[in-house]
Amino acid sequence: MSGPPKYDVTVFGVGETAAAFAAEGILVFFGPDAPEELHEFAIITDLGSLHGEVEAGDRLVIGADSFPIVGVGSVANENLASLGHLVVKFNGLAETELPGDVSVVAQPAPEIEPGVRVAIVSALVDAT
Repeated sequence: MSGPPKYDVTVFGVGETAAAFAAEGILVFFGPDAPEELHEFAIITDLGSLHGEVEAGDRLVIGADSFPIVGVGSVANENLASLGHLVVKFNGLAETELPGDVSVVAQPAPEIEPGVRVAIVSALVDAT
């Protein structure tokens, strides 16, 4: 069993070119205050709160799918907390390519549609 969610939002918009990014193994999430020019390629979510630092070993949950997080860039937590901005790369890299990236296991990115829940769940096991 996983611990409580560190972050939990619902997708309410998917940009026209977001699928092209997903095909390359990249999902770009932004909160509801994202500038209009980013909406074309972004996945827009409702306003979420970060309840704990995202770290390697946590799990990214997208709908019914769950992906182990293997790398977290140096500014990824700050971006998520302040902007609802999360760049997920399905590349399996423990050392992220960019400071804002969160890397998960290397596999195809899932399809994202409005209404899908996205969460980051603690790696800690609930002992109760």
